[in-house]
Amino acid sequence: MATTMSVPKGRRQVDPQSGFHPRYVVWELTLKCDLACRHCGSRAGQVRADELTLPQALDVLDQLVDAGTQEITFIGGEAYLNPDWLEIVRVASARGIHCGMTTGARALDAEMARAGASAGLRTISVSIDGLESTHDTLRAVQGSYRAAIAALGHIRDAGIRPFANTQFNQLNLGEVEELAETLFSCGVVGWQVQLTGPMGRAADRDEWLLQPYQMLDLIPRLGRIAKAASERGVLVAAGNNLGYFGPWERWIRIDPFQGCAAGRHVLGIESNGDTKGCPSLPSAPYVKGNVGTEPLAEVWERLTFARDRTTEELWGHCKGCYYAEVCRGGCAWTSHTLLGKRGNMPYCHHRAETLEKQGIRERIEKVEAAPGEPFDFGRYRLVEEAVP
Repeated sequence: MATTMSVPKGRRQVDPQSGFHPRYVVWELTLKCDLACRHCGSRAGQVRADELTLPQALDVLDQLVDAGTQEITFIGGEAYLNPDWLEIVRVASARGIHCGMTTGARALDAEMARAGASAGLRTISVSIDGLESTHDTLRAVQGSYRAAIAALGHIRDAGIRPFANTQFNQLNLGEVEELAETLFSCGVVGWQVQLTGPMGRAADRDEWLLQPYQMLDLIPRLGRIAKAASERGVLVAAGNNLGYFGPWERWIRIDPFQGCAAGRHVLGIESNGDTKGCPSLPSAPYVKGNVGTEPLAEVWERLTFARDRTTEELWGHCKGCYYAEVCRGGCAWTSHTLLGKRGNMPYCHHRAETLEKQGIRERIEKVEAAPGEPFDFGRYRLVEEAVP
């Protein structure tokens, strides 16, 4: 059985008592996947040629422990297709880290769920992106919906807390309430909701992306669902690319939005060790080092854009927003992959409401295609028009 590698004497470490440290880490264990999702931001499918070995992964884990990491969510591709995934979970859990996994769950049967529980997985979130026909269309594999629903039962039976997560887009917008009831009936204790972002394969299907003005429809619906779900003991939590403020904020977000957390308390690690401040960020502009070949502390020192961010970076409607000092332009991933730079985030309920009062709405139009690489993006423009 493999054991953790000792951290070389004298190697610099991240100070967990400092203002910023990687409290929460999302770690892609492999890019290999057993689904072929048509909206996958990483274009997952094939294993990377240079993915971290088990000794490298355990060395990174040692450094994360020293840096004060409290929670790791293991993702892919499909995390369980890394042959060492159970050992990595076992060691992380033994070191006191809360371990979770986000999965498409195509092959997550009762035996795998029990193995995950024995290794120390405490939570598993199953990605379910619509009712059966819609989900299978998005996942590009017939039967993937039924496998995902069955996995929720296997997870619960194994003693792991079952969660679900959903990306909203044009295909599933009409299914929000029915999907919520389905998931709650399956016993999920939490549901993370977010938007399909314009990255990877989703950037090739711009007709599937929601329009900014559709936040006026989606956010109140999610808010009503979240309010009712709280009475059933189920938490509905919005991801950071689904924004912001307004009358439903307290129902769909655990804490009031305080701006992008990338490189402040969040860290993303790709399966080859490439590291960025948030797992969702596009790789080319945001990877600032590799924890497989460099000390974590040195890479962490370069992940500063969200720590240093001020309102000087803002532009467009975000520049003059009432919440500018707090929000600081919202989700960097979504604004950058949409418009080519940070600082102007149109998927915002407060913004859509403010513009609607002026008789205006915003929509997006593609002007440049994505090149076809993992975590890539194209370019869109914002068009303002009169509310019909």
